Amino acid sequence: MKRLAVALALLAMGTPAMAAPMTYAEFQQRVVQPPSPGPNLAYGPDPLQHVELWKPEGNGPFPVVLMIHGGCWQTAVAKADIMHALAADLMKRGIAVWNIEYRGVDVPGGGYPGTFQDVAAAADMLGREGPKMGLDVKRVVAVGHSAGGHLALWLAARPKIAKTSVLWTAHPLPLVRVVSLGGLPDLAKARTEAVEACGEDTVNQLVGHPTADRRDVFADTSPASLLPLGIPFASVSGSEDPIAPPAYAARFSRQAREAGDNEDNAVISDAGHFELITPSAAAWDEVLQQTLWYDVVEAPPRVKRGHPRPR
Repeated sequence: MKRLAVALALLAMGTPAMAAPMTYAEFQQRVVQPPSPGPNLAYGPDPLQHVELWKPEGNGPFPVVLMIHGGCWQTAVAKADIMHALAADLMKRGIAVWNIEYRGVDVPGGGYPGTFQDVAAAADMLGREGPKMGLDVKRVVAVGHSAGGHLALWLAARPKIAKTSVLWTAHPLPLVRVVSLGGLPDLAKARTEAVEACGEDTVNQLVGHPTADRRDVFADTSPASLLPLGIPFASVSGSEDPIAPPAYAARFSRQAREAGDNEDNAVISDAGHFELITPSAAAWDEVLQQTLWYDVVEAPPRVKRGHPRPR
């Protein structure tokens, strides 16, 4: 009887309420972003066209995380420095970080095709210059958050872009794997689904307007229109993410799997959008365990879906 009373009392109390997901303002307040150790490497004449190199001590060659920040593809919302805490964490683990800055849709030269050309030029500079800097360009994983998740997946899709597109390049940087953290991989869907978070016309500015020669504006800009990607990728979502709910990644993963891609789709419990890029949050440990660590450090030629990862 006493045991029953205790059980009833616990039921009456209910389960503890889950903390609300971190907002962008809270992320900016809580996460200390260390300064970039440098150097900053220019890939174009605009001040935004540069890469921050975070390189571990030693001679290397070091595996590389090619990192792309989010911010709704808008420079006014976020720049590369929101990824500094992550870059510092990875650098301490012996991983070099190629942290890309690029022109957003809200600055001159951004949008279509500039934003895409910036990210592509920064990636290809890694392929050319990385070996001289002690970087192992055969072990590059692209990691992007939010809008950067879209751009990271797009980098993987570049070989699928038609030669008639201004975004086509002959020899894009090969990637071992892509990790999209709370990404927006389907721009046709994001044009309506991301309105509340990113603004009504943002995706239109990003992909450009249809013309007689380019009727499908997603054909060279949206990973969902360029499947299969042809390399392993992982989509990581927070279960409580209000900006990129897990359903977005699940839908894209299903489409990619049906197209023949090798994909993983992970949902982290009790995490929102910004916990995914907060090294002090439990979600970051899960990201490392489920995706980054295995692929960057051990660098298998291909990762089979469901392959166990070291704990």
